[in-house]
Amino acid sequence: FLQQRDIHDKETLDTLVDGSSAKYHELMKSIKDAEEKMAANKVIKTHIINYAKTRETYITYRKSGYSKKFFEDEIALHKAAKEAFSKLPDGKIPKVKDLNEEFARLLSEKKVAYSEYKKIKKEMRDYQIAKQNVESFYAAQQSWDIEEDMKKKRQQER
Repeated sequence: FLQQRDIHDKETLDTLVDGSSAKYHELMKSIKDAEEKMAANKVIKTHIINYAKTRETYITYRKSGYSKKFFEDEIALHKAAKEAFSKLPDGKIPKVKDLNEEFARLLSEKKVAYSEYKKIKKEMRDYQIAKQNVESFYAAQQSWDIEEDMKKKRQQER
């Protein structure tokens, strides 16, 4: 593995392990961010749909002086949608078309990042395994050298 990748010293291996690990975490973060934005996008779309469905009912509800005869579920959905819209950064209700386009863009970015993520994850594991193997080899070599030294000292003492 080390020869195939032209790695001849521990510093190079450590640099590759650290670099692949950093790239792995960066891709993981970008995937998580895209997923969070996609989930928020879905929530806003749901609120837009609920708002559109309940708008007429809410207008009639207001005109009736907030009568109790209206369906509380529809009114609650409408109020929840209005509250969600008030929390939007620019205060405007986005268009569903824009949300769909953003969702498609995020999904595309996530797919690209995920394919690279899978590749870098395998690479990172390979480098980590190589590093562990090298470290365990040197640890075994040191303990073997210590044992040999001890044997030589015992033979000299006799």
